[in-house]
Amino acid sequence: MGYDRAITVFSPDGRLFQVEYAVEAVRRGTAAIGVKVVDGVILAVEKRITSPLMEPSSLRKIYVIDEHIGVAIAGLHADARRLVDYARVQAQVNKLYYDEPIMIEELTRIVCDLKQNYTQYAGVRPFGVSLLVAGIDAKGPHLFSTHPSGAYWEWHATAIGGGEEAAKEVLEKGYKEDMSIDDAYKLALEALKSAIKAELKPENVELAEVLTSTKKFRILSPEETKEIVKRFI
Repeated sequence: MGYDRAITVFSPDGRLFQVEYAVEAVRRGTAAIGVKVVDGVILAVEKRITSPLMEPSSLRKIYVIDEHIGVAIAGLHADARRLVDYARVQAQVNKLYYDEPIMIEELTRIVCDLKQNYTQYAGVRPFGVSLLVAGIDAKGPHLFSTHPSGAYWEWHATAIGGGEEAAKEVLEKGYKEDMSIDDAYKLALEALKSAIKAELKPENVELAEVLTSTKKFRILSPEETKEIVKRFI
């Protein structure tokens, strides 16, 4: 009792309850799927429109960080904006210092260092958001996920947010390393459908890609998204 009152207090069994609450905020967020193949990385996220009066274009779940890197979010949107802004600044700092694009793992580590800082100081709380970081650098395509604790992992395919367990089951069964980009889109949409347990509508989906041929991270337009959803679902 009382071990969840402050972030700096461990429970007797070694748990930080505030971090676990942040993880629960991620689980209650919308689903985000990432799939990495030889030709690039794709991201697919659920856009949860809660009212017919809402403007769908104002719901953003995927952000461009630099030309070659972007993120999808699950959890508290306001927390995500803070991390997105921080990541953009760090990408530009790296470019100014070294005259080259930042490596994907390096940016992920920098963001996770900030997240970890917010798990050990009084007067702050952990970021209630996880990110899927997708990009291409000199080592090829990469897909990372971040945790509210500041941990991160690299994946061939993964899911975060609501329904992530169901989505991961689909990804584990269907993923192959020699998949094409089209195959990746199909698998990601199937996983997203499994995560939300409902029919996928184009207006409730946001897609992005970064291809090895262009090395440019790009959020697909609503028209492109509609075409892909109709083709594969």
